[in-house]
Amino acid sequence: MIQSATFFSSAMEKEINRRRTFAIISHPDAGKTTLTEKMLMYGGAIQLAGSVRSRKTQRATTSDWMELERKRGISVSSTVLQFDYQGYQINLLDTPGHKDFSEDTYRVLTAVDAVVMVLDAAKGIETQTKKLFEVCRQRGVPIFTFINKCDRPSKGAIELLDEVERVLNLNPFPVNWPIGDGQDFKGVYDRLTKKVHLFERTTGGAYMAPVEVGNISDDFVKERVPDTILSKVIEELEMLEMAGAEFDNNEILAGRTTPVFFGSAMNNFGVELILQGFLEHAPPPSGRESKGNLIAPDSEDFSGFIFKIQANMDPKHRDRIAYIRICSGKFERDMTVFHSRTKKKVRLASSHRLFGKERETVNEAYAGDIIGLVGHSDFGIGDTLTSRKDLEFHEIPRFTPESFSYLHNTDTGKFKQFRQGLDQLLQEGAIQCLSLKGSAVAVPVLAAVGPLQFDVVQFRLESEYNASTRLEPAPWQVVRWLPESFTEEEMDKLSPPTGSRFGWDSDKNPVLLFQSDWAANYFEQNSSGLTLSMVPPNEKEL
Repeated sequence: MIQSATFFSSAMEKEINRRRTFAIISHPDAGKTTLTEKMLMYGGAIQLAGSVRSRKTQRATTSDWMELERKRGISVSSTVLQFDYQGYQINLLDTPGHKDFSEDTYRVLTAVDAVVMVLDAAKGIETQTKKLFEVCRQRGVPIFTFINKCDRPSKGAIELLDEVERVLNLNPFPVNWPIGDGQDFKGVYDRLTKKVHLFERTTGGAYMAPVEVGNISDDFVKERVPDTILSKVIEELEMLEMAGAEFDNNEILAGRTTPVFFGSAMNNFGVELILQGFLEHAPPPSGRESKGNLIAPDSEDFSGFIFKIQANMDPKHRDRIAYIRICSGKFERDMTVFHSRTKKKVRLASSHRLFGKERETVNEAYAGDIIGLVGHSDFGIGDTLTSRKDLEFHEIPRFTPESFSYLHNTDTGKFKQFRQGLDQLLQEGAIQCLSLKGSAVAVPVLAAVGPLQFDVVQFRLESEYNASTRLEPAPWQVVRWLPESFTEEEMDKLSPPTGSRFGWDSDKNPVLLFQSDWAANYFEQNSSGLTLSMVPPNEKEL
């Protein structure tokens, strides 16, 4: 029995150590989704970047698979892409960059072990990048940096490194160094291997870029790189060596140092180098805290938490997928687990490996993996599934809405489609639905981090549920939650500022809407003994 257990542990440890679970983050338009697609191409998951077809089954897919994403050219929802590459099991998550969809991105960051931060070489550190970085820092997540678009007019490499250090208080270590910039960008010098990588452009960046690898003194380098550029590169490399900074993997894992890679995702320059560098130096899954105890990934007890719900992913079946990050143990299809919130046992019969919108049945998975579970209407964001009743993870933060809008159903004959669609979209957690006290007509009030979320809801209700709607701006800017047990009678005794409204969220928690932060603060300061919260009861704020 001891030998069997040892073998089991060793096999599990091997599987866990080959997992790499990470997200790609950036400010909008820095090239995050392009880099994702090119990593898939170099990782062998797709053959041709742009058409994005699976190597094995010729299925079409991209990280931006929604119709709205294709039309607007932005990511509105995170996507899981799983594939095998050089012995690694990769769980890659492409995330929305726009601030109005940041709640989805922040939740994804609870489910990963590292991130790749994409910077535009011309713009450096941008607003949303800084916000996402702070979340990573709070969680102690290792960060790898890819400075993109080096083939366009850009800031100097030294200036960009200085900006990373100054703005983010993060020590940058350039793993490779750009050879030229803008139209003269030829490739990179790998400081760890002491090799030059010179790339050739391909039509539209659809194929892997041909590359020549050699020493900086080789003839092919002198032939392709002008003397002025080569001399500048040699001078900069000497300066870096004089600075004396050494590559320290422990500092990377601690989140104090970021390895920096230069390239152009559009033209496939440097993509393979950051993919391989990341896989070599990024951490495998580590332990997660549950009720003050560290749960090791190789524990024999299965556990995981749900960080995302995707409604109506398959319009033909109106199904919903719960995305679970496995934290410990081994997942096996048809296993029975304990659902922490409902205190019930559930059987996980329908489990899937994910690649964008495509999925296939998965029979087993390990700590670090992200899989999709279908057929469980009781599952919600933040729920823990475990083989041990005393395990529970509290990883998922909640966000205070800052935008509000009425959602009118403009076709009463399709109220059923409207209600069903709205209920299913609410389960994704990107928006909240509030009902107002004393309203003669029950028009839903949507609440979200940013107004673009309302456009997404409206578009999806029409395209996926055939329900026509009209958005109307609501006059509030702030929502606060009242104590959980607060009654209507107690509401009637209060005198909130003019324009404020009482109501309830979809879980029947009492809320109070204000027209400004000043009004909210004034009311709280003058309501002795009444404490307002920025998130629902028993939830934690980011």
